[in-house]
Amino acid sequence: MLFRDRSDAGRVLADKLVHYADHSDVLVLALPRGGVPVAYEVARALHAPLDVFLVRKLGVPGREELAMGAIASGGVRVLNDDVVRALDLSDEVIETAAAAEQRELARREQAYRDNRPPVDVRGRTVILVDDGLATGSTMRAAIAALRRQHPARIVGAVPVGSQEICEEMRAEANEFVCTCTPEPFYAVGLWYSDFSQTTDEEVRDLLRQATTADTPEQPVPSGEPR
Repeated sequence: MLFRDRSDAGRVLADKLVHYADHSDVLVLALPRGGVPVAYEVARALHAPLDVFLVRKLGVPGREELAMGAIASGGVRVLNDDVVRALDLSDEVIETAAAAEQRELARREQAYRDNRPPVDVRGRTVILVDDGLATGSTMRAAIAALRRQHPARIVGAVPVGSQEICEEMRAEANEFVCTCTPEPFYAVGLWYSDFSQTTDEEVRDLLRQATTADTPEQPVPSGEPR
């Protein structure tokens, strides 16, 4: 399977989540930035509200594409123990990376939310969406952080991912949906025709569009033009 872009992937993923459509307790949370265009299509198809859940990968210095862990809102940190042990990474290296990513996480909270508070997930079914799954560090951190907020159910969902990691994620979430698990996997971007970087402005635009779509039209008093 090859997706045209993240929006196309989101529409395909939404077909696998159709049993959650029109449920008032369902909330779609995107992992920025790449997960937002995917999640937007899922939320639109399910008629569910959309928000972001902030998570930052901790890249190995000099090999930033390799995740040694991730951090999430709420002070959650998840480490990839295999990578940490294999590269003999010190606590100092981990703390330095975590501090830098914490600053970026805080910046994105401000940039994306426009001072809106995070949505309350308590007692809700949360569908957590990203554009793909490679190491699983980011998704694990997000699930761990969400657990602290006591949702009724956590559903992880990605269009494409490593078969091994997708199987592992099924033990982390109440349900995990991965529409495509190609082997050999190599990298998420290989399965998209267009995997260009999602910008902050695109994230803000999609969140605004989703908020507008969720806002019911207010009745117009009699005698006033529509």
